[in-house]
Amino acid sequence: MDATALARSLLDPIPAHRTVGLEVVRAVNGLGVVAVTAPPALANVIGSLHSSGLVTLVDAAGLAAIISAAPTDDAFHGVVPLGAAATLRFLAPARGHLVATCRLDPDAREALADVFIGVSTRARITTTTEVVDDAGGVVCQGSFDWSVRRPAA
Repeated sequence: MDATALARSLLDPIPAHRTVGLEVVRAVNGLGVVAVTAPPALANVIGSLHSSGLVTLVDAAGLAAIISAAPTDDAFHGVVPLGAAATLRFLAPARGHLVATCRLDPDAREALADVFIGVSTRARITTTTEVVDDAGGVVCQGSFDWSVRRPAA
C-alpha cells in the first residue's frame, strides 16, 4: 500500500521532525524514506548534523516503514509503535541533503501483519536504516527495536 500521505499526516506534526525539517519522501509496502537538509542550527562542533538529528532520521524512517506495512489506512488506526532501543553507527560527517531509507525484512512484515489484522496485539521488531548524503555516501547506519501494539478492544 502507498501510505505516504498517512505517514506524512502522522509524522509531520512531531516537534522533533519539524525542528530538523523532516520530509516523508515515501512510505510504500514496508519501505520508509525520509529526508532533511541538515539545518545549520543543529550542527555539531565540526559543522555536521548533530547525532540527535541523525537519530531523528533513523527513527522516522523506521516509523514510515512500519506505517507503510499496514494493508489500509484503517488497519493502522489504534496501532502504537514504541521504540525500545536504538543503535547508531556514525560513519562520516552528515552534511547537506540527507536521505534515510528503511526496508522492513520479511519477519517484521509478518509480525506486523498479525497486529494489523488483529491476530496478535503486539509485535517486537527491529528496523534498520541507512542515511546517505548528496554524493550517496553512507554517513550513518542505525537500528531501532520496536514494540508495536494494538490495545485490546
